[in-house]
Parts: sequence; C-alpha cells; structure tokens
Amino acid sequence: MRTATNATIAAALAGSLLLASCATYTGQTNAPDDPNRTGRGALIGAAIGAAAGLLSGDSAVERRQRALVGAGVGGLAGGAVGAYQDRQEAQLRQQMEGTGVDVVREGDNITLNMPGNVTFAFDKAEVQPQFYPVLDNVANTLQQYNQTIIEVAGHTDSVGTDAYNQQLSQQRAEAVANYLGSRGVVRDRMITVGAGETHPVASNDTEEGRAANRRVEITLVPVRS
Repeated sequence: MRTATNATIAAALAGSLLLASCATYTGQTNAPDDPNRTGRGALIGAAIGAAAGLLSGDSAVERRQRALVGAGVGGLAGGAVGAYQDRQEAQLRQQMEGTGVDVVREGDNITLNMPGNVTFAFDKAEVQPQFYPVLDNVANTLQQYNQTIIEVAGHTDSVGTDAYNQQLSQQRAEAVANYLGSRGVVRDRMITVGAGETHPVASNDTEEGRAANRRVEITLVPVRS
C-alpha cells in the first residue's frame, strides 16, 4: 500500500538531499584496441559472476531512509519486509522476461542487472530509445512499491583510463535515474553511483566478459521502520 504520494515526498524532501550532477565527457573513446587495456584486462573483483549489488554504503542508505521516513514513507518491519520484496521481485521478473535484464535477489535486496549493449550505444550515456519500454515498466513497479531506496550504479569494462571509465559510469547511472524520474519515480529515493571498472562480473580478457561488465545495476533496498 502506498503511504505517501510522490508529490508529498518530493515536497517534503526538496532541498534536503544533495544529488550528484552529471559530469561532462572528456572526448576519449573506449575503443577495443585502446592500449590502456593492457595489464588491466584481467581485473577481477570479489563479486565475479554475480551482480555487484549495493555499492553506496550503509551510511548513505541510512541517511536516505531517515529522510524518506521523515517525509511520510512508512517503514517496513519484521516479516513484512520479505513479503513486500517477494511481491516486488515477482512482478519485476515477469516484466523483465525476455528483455535481457537479469533480476537478482540477495537477502531483502533486489538488483536489476541491465546490460550496457541494450541500454546504451557504444561510448554514450544516453539511454537508447528502444530501452524506454523496459524502464517504463520498471518505473511503474517502483511507483507501486514506493517503500524502497533505489541505488542506480553504472559499471564499465577495463578499456580506457580509470578516470574516463569512472566518469562514463556515473553519467550512465545519472541517465537511468533521470529517465526514471521523468516517469514519476521520486528522485529523492534514488542514489547514483559511478563504479567505473572496479566491480567486474566477468573477465575483461574476452569480449563477452567486457560486454557483461558494461552494465547498469538498479538495487532496491526496503525502507525499514
């Protein structure tokens, strides 16, 4: 059940949360033959083989949670948390079937793993129009299940410099968050993170692995009372 309207939440939180602004491009490209790939192609993180999940840290989530509860979003308690996320997960799995988006559940957190090749054009941070219907479905579910904090994290492969990959990943996270916001999801529920190349889910030694690492993850964290 929705405990507060989007307008109420937005009004109560206006000016209370500083949102990250979009960076500008450096002009560098992540071309497959970029010499910076050498020596870094095998960068493998502890999260190899699975979505990285929540990256922003407990303190950031707790601050956002306190603000949402203060704005009238009721927190979930006890067994209600799991049941709430069960329903949301089931709906998202149904909506994401056949789209290329993976739905991963870890405890009470739900992560949507969105491959970069279907979400963005090469070396671009604008969401591809053909992906709009998928994000529209995600936005509808996020509005229905508004008792969650939403982390949007961008990830890249290891091609290009660390600085450029960090910037591009942040821009892509912002682009997805902005699109969801344009579809009615309260922006102050969202945290954006640019992880660059630091959380690979596959080996950067192969094109298939690099493609898997180019992604955006949306992690949904329940607001607890």
